[in-house]
Amino acid sequence: MEKILALTDLHLRGAGQTIIGLDPTARLREALDAALNDHPDAKALILMGDLTHSGRSEEYETLREILQDCPIPVTYMLGNHDLRAPFRTAFPDAPVTPQGHVQHIIDLPDHRIITLDTHQADVEPHHAGFLCEDRLAWLDAALEGADGRLPLVFTHHPPHAVGLPGMDAIALTNGDALLERLAHAKAHLFCGHVHRTISGQASGVPFTMFKSTCHQAPLDLIAADSTLSNAEPAAYGLLLLSKGGVIAHSEDVGLNFPPISGSDALPKH
Repeated sequence: MEKILALTDLHLRGAGQTIIGLDPTARLREALDAALNDHPDAKALILMGDLTHSGRSEEYETLREILQDCPIPVTYMLGNHDLRAPFRTAFPDAPVTPQGHVQHIIDLPDHRIITLDTHQADVEPHHAGFLCEDRLAWLDAALEGADGRLPLVFTHHPPHAVGLPGMDAIALTNGDALLERLAHAKAHLFCGHVHRTISGQASGVPFTMFKSTCHQAPLDLIAADSTLSNAEPAAYGLLLLSKGGVIAHSEDVGLNFPPISGSDALPKH
């Protein structure tokens, strides 16, 4: 099986700055090192948005420094905490559409990976996402050109509710337009933004969400506060690609629990 690594919601900050007492830079280094050490044969690394916490130039410079020796190709995405202009200054070689949106296609023998830019600075409510007509038209062409490959579509913002009121309020504002296209294309959707491992189906579209490399969201089905966070371990996503299918794993890092055989507990025959 071919492997793809996915990290999301990095939330890098300036030197010495933390989030709920956690150092986003140290947590990213730990998650990235674990992912690359465990899966050096991965074909690509996808960073699924919220690369930074405030969109400042120094935050993107930190990311560039961390990734300068990455041995596999990196695809960047933007989230609601990012800013497009500082990102493009720090990463001038990142692919963009003619309209300047950070979107990309990776073609593998049996899969087409499509990454979308859901960042919209003036969207209401603040921190929600949006796909304009230009971005949707680009997606239409990308899906049409899949040529029999299974489409794997990546967005930062999920286009549907997940049951967490605070996060559901700042999802993709025109999610139905995306889901309709993905259902027709029989695509699998991957999202970040929520800081939880979640899977399911929305409007006929199978989806997978990955945890953050920094702080995670609690399973709170009542609170309207989208900033609720806890200090669960950082995590990375691993996609295993087989002909006609995809398997998604989420791996916590930093737990230092070595595998232990449980064979001695098996019933004797």
